[in-house]
Amino acid sequence: MPNIFARHFRVLLVPFFLLSSSGMYAQLCNGSLGDPVVNITFGGNGANAPVSAPGYMFTGSSCPDDGYYTVTNMTSSCFGNTWHTVSSDHTGGGSFMLVNASFTPGDFFVSTVTDLCPNTTYEFASWIMNVMKPDGIKPNITFSIETPSGTVLKTFNTGNIPSLSAPQWKQYGFFFVTPSDNAVIVLRMTNNAPGGYGNDLALDDITFRPCGPMISAKIQGNASDTVNICEGVSGRYTFNSNVSSGYSSPVYQWQQSTDMGVHWTDISGATSTSYICVASNTAGNYWYRLTIAEAGAIGIAACRIGSNIVVINVHAKPVVNAGPDRVILPGITGNSVTLNGEATGEGLSYLWSPDMFVDDVHSLTPEVSTPSEINYTLTATSAFGCTNEDNVIVKVVTGIYIPSAFTPNNDGKNDSWTIPFLDPTFRATVNVFNRYGQVVYHSTAEVVNWNGKLNGVAQASGVYVYVVTFPSSKMNLKGTVVLIR
Repeated sequence: MPNIFARHFRVLLVPFFLLSSSGMYAQLCNGSLGDPVVNITFGGNGANAPVSAPGYMFTGSSCPDDGYYTVTNMTSSCFGNTWHTVSSDHTGGGSFMLVNASFTPGDFFVSTVTDLCPNTTYEFASWIMNVMKPDGIKPNITFSIETPSGTVLKTFNTGNIPSLSAPQWKQYGFFFVTPSDNAVIVLRMTNNAPGGYGNDLALDDITFRPCGPMISAKIQGNASDTVNICEGVSGRYTFNSNVSSGYSSPVYQWQQSTDMGVHWTDISGATSTSYICVASNTAGNYWYRLTIAEAGAIGIAACRIGSNIVVINVHAKPVVNAGPDRVILPGITGNSVTLNGEATGEGLSYLWSPDMFVDDVHSLTPEVSTPSEINYTLTATSAFGCTNEDNVIVKVVTGIYIPSAFTPNNDGKNDSWTIPFLDPTFRATVNVFNRYGQVVYHSTAEVVNWNGKLNGVAQASGVYVYVVTFPSSKMNLKGTVVLIR
C-alpha cells in the first residue's frame, strides 16, 4: 500500500470485472487480471490533502489556481465558466484530485507502492479528465514506474489529452513487471505541458492489478455462465476451467462470493481446475471463480489472477396469501364475493383453481359466485418458474347463526363469544349491552370475538343483549347471549 495513503485512501479488493471499461493502454493484457491490489479512490469527502504533489500547494477551494491542487467531490463554474462542471468522481459519490498545472512542467503525483509481489506482471491504470472546455493548453501526462533507487521500469505517455464539449473520464494505463528482488516501486506522474490558459485535470481511481495467463471458466453442459434455479431445488454443477501456459508451478483455488463480488472466500478443498458445486437451497446469488498463483503465493491476494465469473442464482419462491376465508350470504353480499389474494416475487403470474365460478383466474382479486362451498387455491409463478400457493375457502350460507351462551372460564372450551360466517367484508357493526344499557363489547367490520371482559375487567354472569347491523342491508339481528361463569 502506498505509505502516504495509510490514513487517507481506501484500499479495496474489488472484483476485477466491476472496473472493466473502455480505456487507452500502451498494451493490453492477453490473459486474465486479478483484483486491484491498490485502489486509490481519494476517499469520500472533499477538501483534504492526502497526496504528495511536488511543487504544488494544497487549497480547500474547488477551483484551484495555477500551481495548486485540491481533493474534492465536485467543481463548478470555475474561472468564468471556462471549466466543465464536474458533479462527481469517476464512479460517483466519492472524491477526486483536481490539479491546475503550474507554469513549469513537472511532477504532480509521486507515491511509493509496497503491496505488490516480486517478478509479477501488473496493470497500472488511472482515470483522468481534461476539465478545460475546448481550446487552451492540453494536459500531457507521463506515467513512470521506478525502483526506489530511481531505475525506470516502464513509462507511458498519454499524449495531449483533448478538450471535449462535455466532461468525460478516460482511463489510461499500461503493464509492467516488478523486480525479482524487491516489489517496492515508485509511481510518478509528470505533466509535460506548461500551465497558463488550460492544462487543468482531474485524477481518480488509481489501481494496480496482477496480470497472468488466460483463465476461462464454464459450467459443464450449460451454454451460459449463469444458472437460474428455485429455492429448495437441489442441484449439482461441475465447473471446468481452461488455463493457458505461463506459470511454472501453478496453484489453483476456487472462490465463492455471496455479495455479488464485494468479498470472496476460498472454498475448502477446491484446488483443482474443476469443482463440483452443490447448489444451495437458500435463495441468493452465488458467484464462483478460479484464482491462480505460483506455488507459495496462492495465499497472497496481490499475486493472484482470477477467471471469469460463473453464477448460480437461487431464486426465492413467491410469497403467496390467498386471503381470509370468504362467505357468500345472498341477503348481504348478493350471489358473489371478492377474493383478496396477495403475492410478492419476481415477475409473477397468478392462477386460481379450480376455475369454476371465477370471473378472472389470473387476477389476485377475482369475483367468485359459487353456489356451494369451494376451496380455491392461488398459485403464483415467478419469471424463473418458482411457484408457491395458498388456499382460501368460500362458504355459502343462508343465514347467520349467533350463539346464545358462552363460558369464559379459560378451560379451552367455549371461552369466547363468536359469530360464525360473519365475514368482515359485511362491514357489520356489533354491540353488546348489559342490563343497564352500557355497551360492553363493540366491533365494526371485524371478526367478532368477545372474551367476556370490558377494558380488561371480567363482566358478571348474566343475560346480555346484542344488536348486529349491516350498512348495505336492512337486515338487522337482535337477541340475547348468556355469559356463564
